[in-house]
Amino acid sequence: MTIRAYNELYLSDAKKFLAEMFDYAINICRQDADWFAKLFVSSGLAEQFEIGNPSVISGKAAEDTVREMLGRVYPNEKFPENIFAEERSPEYWAGWALAEYQWTTAKRFKDIFNRIPLSKVISMYKIYHEMDISRFIESMDKIYDETVLETKLRRIRESRQVSQSELSKMSGVPLRSIQLYEQRVNNIDRAQAQTVYKLARALGCNTEDLLEEPEIID
Repeated sequence: MTIRAYNELYLSDAKKFLAEMFDYAINICRQDADWFAKLFVSSGLAEQFEIGNPSVISGKAAEDTVREMLGRVYPNEKFPENIFAEERSPEYWAGWALAEYQWTTAKRFKDIFNRIPLSKVISMYKIYHEMDISRFIESMDKIYDETVLETKLRRIRESRQVSQSELSKMSGVPLRSIQLYEQRVNNIDRAQAQTVYKLARALGCNTEDLLEEPEIID
């Protein structure tokens, strides 16, 4: 059973806020959709949105929130006033639909955008904007579940142009263990410290570079 972070009474405000935020940032401030989605997550605003912080989902205007976020990156930039449009944009719809998807599934925006870029969600507008929201949610879940994320271990190993077999020989870690970590069958964050150290030493990186969620490791 999914435990939702805030009452459905606030969902309408949340959907409107995210819709207006993406629409203003992308269409008026001309920000790249996927870059802005990363800023939304890294700024901490996404986490506050996920827990239903009322000062976020029904407090400040979305336009002001975007200006604050962008102002930290571009402190000397002046951002344009919002322009009201009767016809809702694909970006507006994407924010509106994503807010309901996040509320329904209780997934983190960080995890959603890692698997499904905001630009991809926007591209779904043509097919789903006139359908019941449940169809969009079903499609998002399917894409989310079918997307296999590249592990940090694999990304670093391939950047070093080292095969799995070569890494096994260099580190002394069994080949099968490396394969299971890269396939996410085994969680490298739960591996023995000595194993992670051996892999990091062989790849010339820090042990933290190989962990997927280093903040949750004891």
